[in-house]
Amino acid sequence: MPRPLPVLLLVALLFAACGSDDATSRETVGRTATERADTAPAPAGDEIPDAGTTQARGVRLVAVGRFEQPLYVTAPPGDARRQFVVEQAGRIRVVRGGRKLAQPFLDISGQVQAGGEQGLLSMAFAPDYAQSRRFYVYFTGRDGRQNVVEYRAAGADRADASTARLVLRMEDPESNHNGGLLLFGPDDLLYIGTGDGGGGNDQHGARGNAQALGSPLGKILRIDPRPSGGRPYRIPASNPFVRRSGARGEIYSYGLRNPWRFSFDRRSGDLSIADVGQNAIEEVDFVRRGRGKGANFGWRPFEGNRRIFDESAPGAIAPVITHTHDAGWCSITGGVVVRDANLPALAGHYVYGDLCEGRIRAARLRAGRRTTGRVLPLARIGALSSFGEDARGRVYVTSLHGPVYRLAAG
Repeated sequence: MPRPLPVLLLVALLFAACGSDDATSRETVGRTATERADTAPAPAGDEIPDAGTTQARGVRLVAVGRFEQPLYVTAPPGDARRQFVVEQAGRIRVVRGGRKLAQPFLDISGQVQAGGEQGLLSMAFAPDYAQSRRFYVYFTGRDGRQNVVEYRAAGADRADASTARLVLRMEDPESNHNGGLLLFGPDDLLYIGTGDGGGGNDQHGARGNAQALGSPLGKILRIDPRPSGGRPYRIPASNPFVRRSGARGEIYSYGLRNPWRFSFDRRSGDLSIADVGQNAIEEVDFVRRGRGKGANFGWRPFEGNRRIFDESAPGAIAPVITHTHDAGWCSITGGVVVRDANLPALAGHYVYGDLCEGRIRAARLRAGRRTTGRVLPLARIGALSSFGEDARGRVYVTSLHGPVYRLAAG
């Protein structure tokens, strides 16, 4: 069982709420986030709430199990029996038929730098996984660089660690703001969320990394991860900056601080991004299917809807949801649009939360229109770290304290 205080300390800088570039300011912000998370109302995460206390208005939380600092839940396409839980230290666990298996699907803990915002941060199964057995992981290596690595499964419940193939490696100047989500989009290409390189105020480079098209950091990248022409991956010709001099062809969207979790609506293909704020504002960005191509989401000139640098951000798209640190938020945790046919109370709603604030909220997202999520009257989740979906579209919520839950009909 993870020890709550160290977990909170490592996360409170967070996926990451600290923003100032001097050490004193970082410590102050980190302390504030830690205090908020540590004093949030029950459950603090050491106990899985009783199901009877978490049911309200047609929705309830069902306990799936307890894990070591879980960060993500997903499943292979078409596999209705299994869910895969990513643990920060470098292991992937299998839940089969509702039971957690003793043997990990994959254990790469010896290769992973885990702690703070670093670690094994997500995984994604290839669309043709049933045939190819390909899946991908995003992790921080022992040298601090971010890695996207392909593996192949040896069986339904076990990966073959010997099949590792490096797809992409990114230099990362600091330990925070690592992004870390891998998702195959509606076009069957691999999308990769990257943070701005860390520290406060996107401080690396002349104008930071997020607005710099020559850097892969502070972006959502899009690639075909299969090797091609002697290269470890292919850059789609339709990517928006392929032909621009000095730009990275992998870039799909830019102007992001730390897109810890983003998602595609499994029905419409619309893109939602929960981008972690600096010292004041957390945000959700939203665009219709295909409109994320070349989109600029405004960081570092803008934190949420507030300008903090007198710089240009060409065509910057304003967030559709914002929450402030004054209201108890410290690091936004997105977020998926619910398409579970057995959960009609939330059909078409985007669900999301925050590491410190701990409540699950739901909102209908519309491009270009501001909205506010309504609080679902469920138990608070301490150190709320992620949302995910299985092959049937059922939605999961993870806590760094260990519990994993599923949203179910009440």
